[in-house]
Amino acid sequence: MSNFVVSATPHVRSKESIQSIMRDVLIALAPATVAGIYFFGIRALLLVVISIASAVVFEYLYQKMMKKRITISDLSAAVTGLLLAMNMPVAAPLWMPIVGSAFAIIIAKQLFGGLGQNFINPALAARAFLLASYPTAMTSWTTPGNFGVDAVATATPLAGLKGGFLTPTSADMVNALTGNVPGCIGETCAIALILGGIYLIMKHVISWRIPVIYIATVFILTALIGRNGVRLPLYELFIGGLMLGAFFMATDYASSPVTPKGQIIMGLGCGLLTTLIRIYGGYPEGVSYSILIMNLCVPLIDRYTQPKIFGAPEVKKA
Repeated sequence: MSNFVVSATPHVRSKESIQSIMRDVLIALAPATVAGIYFFGIRALLLVVISIASAVVFEYLYQKMMKKRITISDLSAAVTGLLLAMNMPVAAPLWMPIVGSAFAIIIAKQLFGGLGQNFINPALAARAFLLASYPTAMTSWTTPGNFGVDAVATATPLAGLKGGFLTPTSADMVNALTGNVPGCIGETCAIALILGGIYLIMKHVISWRIPVIYIATVFILTALIGRNGVRLPLYELFIGGLMLGAFFMATDYASSPVTPKGQIIMGLGCGLLTTLIRIYGGYPEGVSYSILIMNLCVPLIDRYTQPKIFGAPEVKKA
């Protein structure tokens, strides 16, 4: 006699929780955060702490005022705050992450229903808002290595490529890999970001499809198109926000496709848009806007890439 256990759905359960997933993301971001603080000094640490604390406080206050369940213990607000800080230059005023966190948590996340209901990445939405509102402060780059004291204003490597004054001989691959280049706090050390991304993939927190396809697309298109007669596809992978965006923001559960085909399309779209903005657009960097644009396409991507239910009649899509 067979022993069948009848139970309510879901029949497949996982030991993972929102908190455990967000904790893994924080662990994966730790190396890049430490590298950013090492290169940019105590001010970078202050921006990170203020940004995380602000995000957590705004989520608590909003949910308290709206009489909703308090969910700050799931660490999602902390992840948003850290990602926002990593997308800011170290020269940004200390009040700026507070404004950015308010926009990310209240406008981009909570007003759409909270975690899992946001259709765009909150940290990237806040970055775009800050860039549009305070363009000078958000594009004031400093040379790392001075620990925040007597920092020297400079241009990022991407700006150098766009301006035509960065050549193959002056493109330092070692500094690009280690993070000793001007840029946002968390996007400079490519090695740290890659290690964090590998950790997330090995822990099955994210799929390899979006980051790998995204990075490969940028590499191939940059190699084919080039800029100002110069082709440095490998160097372009390790500078700017590509690694940070590919592993940590394009893979956001709520704003990325759920189907394998959809994830491939997401990676291709982000790679294409990033390359076009970097080479032909007005900004040296295109990662943030490419991911935000593709976030808006996710419902359509999921609609047309969902697998057919076995035995179900085919339904024509309007």
